[in-house]
Amino acid sequence: MVDSVLSDSSSLRRRTLPALLLLVGLLAAILIVRLTLLDATVVVLLGIGTLVSAVEPLAGLTLALFLGLMRAYLQTEVPQIPSQIGQVFVILSLGSWLAAGLARRSLRIRHSPLLLPLIGFLGTAILSLWSAVDLASYGLPEFIKWLQILAILVLVHDTLTPRKLPWLFCALVAIGLFQAAIGIYQFRLRGDGPDHFAILGGQAYRAYGTFEQPNPFAGFLGLTLSIVVGVGAAAGQETLIRWFKRKSAGHTKPELATWWFWLAIVAAALIAAALGMSWSRGAWIGFGGALLAMAAALPNKPQARLALIASLIIVGLGLFFSGVLPVSVTERLTSFAEEVRLRDVRGVGINDANFAVLERLAHWQAAVSMWRSRFWTGVGLGCYEPAYPLFALINWPIALGHAHNFYLTIAAETGALGLITYSIFWVAVFLYTWRATQHTRGLSRGLAIGMLGAWMHLSIHHVLDNLIVNNVHILIGVLLGLLAYIVSAMRKGVEATA
Repeated sequence: MVDSVLSDSSSLRRRTLPALLLLVGLLAAILIVRLTLLDATVVVLLGIGTLVSAVEPLAGLTLALFLGLMRAYLQTEVPQIPSQIGQVFVILSLGSWLAAGLARRSLRIRHSPLLLPLIGFLGTAILSLWSAVDLASYGLPEFIKWLQILAILVLVHDTLTPRKLPWLFCALVAIGLFQAAIGIYQFRLRGDGPDHFAILGGQAYRAYGTFEQPNPFAGFLGLTLSIVVGVGAAAGQETLIRWFKRKSAGHTKPELATWWFWLAIVAAALIAAALGMSWSRGAWIGFGGALLAMAAALPNKPQARLALIASLIIVGLGLFFSGVLPVSVTERLTSFAEEVRLRDVRGVGINDANFAVLERLAHWQAAVSMWRSRFWTGVGLGCYEPAYPLFALINWPIALGHAHNFYLTIAAETGALGLITYSIFWVAVFLYTWRATQHTRGLSRGLAIGMLGAWMHLSIHHVLDNLIVNNVHILIGVLLGLLAYIVSAMRKGVEATA
């Protein structure tokens, strides 16, 4: 039965691929003659992406992520190209997956313990939209974003195989390296940049990639870096274990590390450099938490876990207090802590030194007031910005799109019910990720450890910002689908990697 289904699917792709190639070729030939070079390039890329998505939906999703992260850049710098071009490939990938399922008369939605908690949050989100402040312009687009996370989770879980897992990892690394390279160039190599991103006395500029803002850019890098470090650490640990076993058996030849270990080492160095150049305090703190979470999962024995966590904390504090770190870095971290106090900021004097902190606190205060006004269901998912003028402090009339604290934003938009179901969902995610770190091996275990770090980074950074912007939700959906796949393989007792 399974062989028949796979044969039908392969036959369908063989029949449709030549027709798609011919159609795209004809359209491209017709349009290229009549369009500018830029427009013709977009048409060709769309054609190639359509073919990729039709033949392999998972590859289409990685292309959607790559282009989706360029939304802010395209919107600002290249308005001729649709800024949401990444969404086109999300739709194409989902459509191709649905079409293949309908063609074989078996649309599979594999069971995952993550589905029910996520659907529960979506249910409370719908409830919040019942009386949303602005349903059409803000509520529905945000709800569609979460629906996409659910759909991408299901697609990745269904289409991922042991053979595809390594190249999915490579694709995520490539996208992270692309963004990191742009950030490194923006930091100092470019020579100049936006005045409001100038740092180190104007000698450098905060890196922001294609996000046009350093903080969400750094958040994305933190998620990707966690995956890379998790894979590299797990691969290094397994190499050492095998080497010690071989040595105890009398073999003197050293054990060679896997290829993904060396890829992770190189990628981690470059992405970490770009993360530092973003000058994002939230991302720095978030990745510090990610390192501790991964350290808790890496060793097999509890005593070793405690020793590794303690070592990281001691090294971190030693670097901070010994003066080894640049003064600019320590001041960047401590200045925020000095200004942050949970208080009413309406009467506090504003200056250049405290502006950024007071702006965040003012939006936190507005979010709390917003939540109190509709305690159970909120003002509507995604509706923080249109509701903000009703709750804004006098000195802070401009809405920032969110409260610069994702938990307060969720509470204000979806109420207590939304905050509770959102928390339940992430507790389930952490729980199953932890189990995956303890019951898998190889690349699967490295990815599970990396995802544990990524979730920790996301949770901490969300205290100071909102990272589900600029299509980063596509990455979150892919990682959730990857987790669902690894958990399913683990439950079946089947190794997820070849």
